[in-house]
Amino acid sequence: MRASIEVADIFRAAGAAYRRAHAGHLSLQQLKVMSAVENCRTAALGGHVEACEDCGQWRIAYNSCRNRHCPKCQGAAARTWLSEREADLLPVGYFHVVFTLPAEVADIAFQNKAAVYDLQFKAASETMLTIATDPKHLGARIGITAVLHTWGSAMTHHPLVHMIVPGGGITPDGSRWVSARPAFLLPVRLLGKLFRRLFLARLVALHEAGRLSFFGSIANLTERRAFLRHLAPVRKKRWVVYAKAPFAGPEAVLAYLSRYTHRVAISNRRLIAFDPSGVTFRYKNYRRDGADRQQIMTLAIEEFIRRFLLHVLPRGFHRIRHYGLLAGSARKTSLALARELLDVAPPVDDGKPGEPDDFRPPCPCCGGRMIVIDVFARWKQPRGPPDAAATNQETAS
Repeated sequence: MRASIEVADIFRAAGAAYRRAHAGHLSLQQLKVMSAVENCRTAALGGHVEACEDCGQWRIAYNSCRNRHCPKCQGAAARTWLSEREADLLPVGYFHVVFTLPAEVADIAFQNKAAVYDLQFKAASETMLTIATDPKHLGARIGITAVLHTWGSAMTHHPLVHMIVPGGGITPDGSRWVSARPAFLLPVRLLGKLFRRLFLARLVALHEAGRLSFFGSIANLTERRAFLRHLAPVRKKRWVVYAKAPFAGPEAVLAYLSRYTHRVAISNRRLIAFDPSGVTFRYKNYRRDGADRQQIMTLAIEEFIRRFLLHVLPRGFHRIRHYGLLAGSARKTSLALARELLDVAPPVDDGKPGEPDDFRPPCPCCGGRMIVIDVFARWKQPRGPPDAAATNQETAS
């Protein structure tokens, strides 16, 4: 069901003017995202006509843009991804761990997205794997699914790496499974210190290799001494790493993943109003508790678009990554060993196919199966249904 207001409506109404006003200052990726969101599920992308096999009800379905920044296209992508991840779940508690960057470093990340976001992933994952393997803590190799979010609830720039981590791991010799304590995975203060050390050392190395760029108010950081002075305060600051209590079972893990893995800066359901005075939406103010946390904000249209585009990722950048037991080619072998050590049976393939790419909702009239009866190309309109009266008259003659 279509939301009453969509990000696409805002882009269609104000996108052209925004592009003109900021010509030469928008990246190719940002322009592509704007175009994709504006054209998503419109005649611009083509589509097909469906008809119910039972009652003959017609429905026009336009193609989706499938852009990962589009609020309308992430539901199907998340369902497909989750169906593939469900077989990876182990019968243990799962923890949610979050690594964030201080504001001084986030400013650098904003102007060097590919390099610094990648560094954030690598430093956070190495921190978790290093502390977990230490015999003084868990003494085991763990698995990690990590997701990058670059926004706060009000769409400001706030890069976070969210991790889902099984509550335990396999000993280095592969002989046994070590379980974490029921409500404790690893010491967060120690995680924060190691993350800070690893991240800053490699950030300085990136600067010395000439792989960072600086503009505007931080253009002076190109000079090495200015860069080191800028980082001096954050070397003493506590870097925030926090771990939430474990989820209540695998179903809760999947529910969480479905909300987080394919989320975009703002969903259509958070939008309340859109008119020439601005865009009004719901957001969470994390400085408040209880009912006061949910608040309403109105931004000028240009500011709303600017904030949305802050979170367009570089081309080819992977925002969902896996480490440790869940990394790449070793995943199946590691999970099989984990199940053997936990003495649990491997997941059974029920033979049911996942949701197909061309999944079509049932008929809204009778619930029957919809079939495609016509396909139309980009910028074309579908042919109208045949006139039943005219058809009957031709048949009678």
